[in-house]
Amino acid sequence: MLVSAASALYVSPVASYGTRIGLEPKAKALHVTQKTPKLFKGFNGLKAAASVSCESDTSFLGNGRNATVWESFKPKLGRPNLRTKSLLKPQASSFKVAVLGAAGGVGQPLALLIKMSPLVSAVHLYDIANVKGIAADLNHCNTPARVLDFTGESELASSLEGVDVVVIPAGIPQKPGMTCDDLFNVNANIVKSLMEAVADNAPDAFIHIISNPVNSTVPVAAEVLKQKGVYDPKKLFGVTTLDVVRASTFVAQKKNLKLIDVSVPVIGGHDGITILPLLSKTRPSVTFTDREVEELTVRLQNAGTELVEGKVGAGSATLSMAYAAARFVESSLRALDGDGDVYECSFVQSDLTELPFFASRVKLSRKGVEAVIPSDLQGLTDYETKALEALKPELKASIEKGVSFVHKQTAAAASG
Repeated sequence: MLVSAASALYVSPVASYGTRIGLEPKAKALHVTQKTPKLFKGFNGLKAAASVSCESDTSFLGNGRNATVWESFKPKLGRPNLRTKSLLKPQASSFKVAVLGAAGGVGQPLALLIKMSPLVSAVHLYDIANVKGIAADLNHCNTPARVLDFTGESELASSLEGVDVVVIPAGIPQKPGMTCDDLFNVNANIVKSLMEAVADNAPDAFIHIISNPVNSTVPVAAEVLKQKGVYDPKKLFGVTTLDVVRASTFVAQKKNLKLIDVSVPVIGGHDGITILPLLSKTRPSVTFTDREVEELTVRLQNAGTELVEGKVGAGSATLSMAYAAARFVESSLRALDGDGDVYECSFVQSDLTELPFFASRVKLSRKGVEAVIPSDLQGLTDYETKALEALKPELKASIEKGVSFVHKQTAAAASG
């Protein structure tokens, strides 16, 4: 995917997510082929390309000086084989992504990361205020995607026209002392309102729900879509990628592993004890003591609180959430583009357990969720089995809370 040769060679930073590497039309390209090992198979959301084309004169971030920013992504591929000439043809960007809640702490960095994708032709930014300047700022970045701004309820429908993916980070973040009920009461109303517009204007789009509590807001979104008659369970996703990102990071740090090699499936939900990392299924295979399993599991379950306390009331996870959300967007775009080897963990309608929604690994395709992966729930350790049973009542209550919210709102509107 990335290649190191002489100082004159560098890789366009837009390759940081997916498999396509962008070239500007006037760039003079060198022809490089690199056979890549299968080290990315266990790394959700990234996929190695069979060959890499490198630009000799220009990149989206300018003159190659920023290539060092992407060094952390570089596997040990050795020197490229310059004797074999093969060039990846530039691919035309073709997908449109809408970010609803683009002026927030997650929305802004997420919009930047999405704009960097070579698969994106347009990014639609929507919020109730302050989005025009953000769009102008992003349009100064010399990546191909065009950024359009939409402000206020009167422009919400327009922001959804023709989009392929809708990402919803809108809502308030968790603050110290805030209960789950406090967070839910505000964000559920926001998600319900936005989903009504999505149902009317972009019913066929992939829908990514980031607004917390995801365990409840995804059922809210589903019920709205059902009432509108456009619910497709394969295209509604609760974004739990941050749990996977954190789990992989924490394990790599604990075991002194190279982070790019580590993958840890995380199942259940996206809050507290409903978050269950399956450490026994970590790749590469690694042994944990009982104490390490307990410490890593509890740290992952409390990671959000760790950030809320660390930011002293100034917010929760924003940059890491934006990174994780951008990774899930890129995986969705790869699937829409026909890549048949895309897997991510997500909170989706599922039959893996008796619960109607459940987070697990899923295979993505152009139609959305092609399959949930049942193997992750097979061969669990005693600790994981007990933790799975322990999380079910809380997750069930959270799901029912979201469903009940929409039904009560509908009944109230009918009686009023």
